[in-house]
Amino acid sequence: MASLAQKLTDIVGDIFEQNDLPKELGEVRLSDRPDLAQFQCNGAMAAARIAKKNPREIATQIVESLSQNDIFDKVDIAGPGFINLNLTDAYIAAHLAAVADDEKCGVALTETADTVMLDYGGPNIAKPMHVGHLRASIIGDTLRRLYSFKGYKAIGDVHMGDWGTHMGMIISEYMMTGQVDRILNLDLDDDTVVDDFMNELTALYPQASAACKENEDRKAAALEAVLRMQKKEEPHISIWQKIRDASVQSMKKNFAALNVYFDLWKGEADVNDYIADMVDDLREKGLVEESDGAQVIRVEQDDDKKEMPPLILYKRDGAVMYGTTDLATIVERMKLFDPARIVYVVDQRQHLHFTQVFRAAEKSGITSPDKTVLLHAGFGTMNGPDGKPFKTRAGGVMKLEDLIETGREKARARLSEANLAADMDQDERENIANIIAVAAIKFADLQNQRITDYIFDMDRFMSFEGKTGPYLLYQIVRIKSLLRKGEQQGLDIKLADIHITHDSERALALALAEFPDAFDTALRNDMPHYLCEYVYKLAGLFSSFYGSCHILSGDDQDVQASRIALSLMTQKTIETVLELLGIDVPDRM
Repeated sequence: MASLAQKLTDIVGDIFEQNDLPKELGEVRLSDRPDLAQFQCNGAMAAARIAKKNPREIATQIVESLSQNDIFDKVDIAGPGFINLNLTDAYIAAHLAAVADDEKCGVALTETADTVMLDYGGPNIAKPMHVGHLRASIIGDTLRRLYSFKGYKAIGDVHMGDWGTHMGMIISEYMMTGQVDRILNLDLDDDTVVDDFMNELTALYPQASAACKENEDRKAAALEAVLRMQKKEEPHISIWQKIRDASVQSMKKNFAALNVYFDLWKGEADVNDYIADMVDDLREKGLVEESDGAQVIRVEQDDDKKEMPPLILYKRDGAVMYGTTDLATIVERMKLFDPARIVYVVDQRQHLHFTQVFRAAEKSGITSPDKTVLLHAGFGTMNGPDGKPFKTRAGGVMKLEDLIETGREKARARLSEANLAADMDQDERENIANIIAVAAIKFADLQNQRITDYIFDMDRFMSFEGKTGPYLLYQIVRIKSLLRKGEQQGLDIKLADIHITHDSERALALALAEFPDAFDTALRNDMPHYLCEYVYKLAGLFSSFYGSCHILSGDDQDVQASRIALSLMTQKTIETVLELLGIDVPDRM
């Protein structure tokens, strides 16, 4: 399968090649000025420098050849040498017919089917999930869906923080207060017990942390507990396991509420047994140095414009650092999965850390840049109306489950205000409210360019108008309602030949054909916002089509069948995009 732009690129590229010019100069893309043309090619500008000719002269040669192809309704030159292209309605319709039954809506599968690992989520055990986990979770899960849709073997790993100092603080607290037996005997098959335990841990950690800051002996006990835990001594490791199991159960509930899923539930602890051998190997290669009592690997390069600190492998006391476990995690991933690409969806503020880890991995030969791509897909912060990281009204960090429930409350209110779902029973209304809340939260985040900060405004994101998740749900429900009405009228609701008779039909058809380009751009850049832009545009064009054309009525049955087919293809494409974004679609509202 190929999009219209991809097909035109092949055609125009061949013409460039026939004129002894590089074929890649024939790249065709959507026009920047849709009022002037559907597509454009700017290759004549670069070709002129190669051929040492005037760009317009080059463009004229290309246009003369293209004009002989009957798929074009118009081919002309704008400005100094920009080539504008319009296709015939028949060619556009034929293209849609070719992709109408394709489950991928025209997206071509990758030829390699390589393994791609995605590291996202990253919550710490023994701590409640909060809004700070939102972006990593939903961006990462969306990228996993994109890679999988393209045909890669995509593996999502939550990579929990489960082996750090905070665990030593909690474990030592339980041991010092004589609660070891109580913790080890907790029945985690009881959801109430799990919830109570997580609430207990939420309150306990800040208390233990404060105690460690105020008392050196208390701090020493916590550090000793970390070392004993990492050596898998009892009862430290069993207390840790109980905390981890309860935390994972709680995480799964939060992630499921957001339609976020993982293939692997691994953490730092899973690579503990790799660390000693890894560091020994680095020593044998002469890469480990001592620095102020710590064991480090230097990762600076001659072209660095800023100071690049070494990656610390062991602290003075022998404890490992995040960099150690992250490097060991790459060792494990290469051994178990041999991925062609590892994508880390983590806050942009951690970029220095990942630069250190990636350089250490390549310097040591754990990975090779010509075999495995290591990518930090960083993201900006989610801020409140004051421009600062999002907080509760009391100034604290909002729990993720509280944010989702706030969304549900506002969704219920919006349904009542818009007089939607009025004929549904309570369970169905609640399900719709939940779908709307998640759609609002996820689309609000994903529509932003990944690396930028954004202002989170639940009231604005919950609107059924404008660039919001609820607006998209409303549009898809309207299409479904329209098609149900057609069935009730006895119409044949199926795909049929497309007959373009109106400008709004043409615009919608071209947008439907654009999906593979939007998808590939999003995947190539690991940026879901390109898909958000596309689906919002598509929904808007359907709304114009809906308002301009009689879809279920009219004297011309071929035109009616064509408009039903356009509606069906729009429904399928919007639903496909929303599924890629992890957003459910209701049948009605």
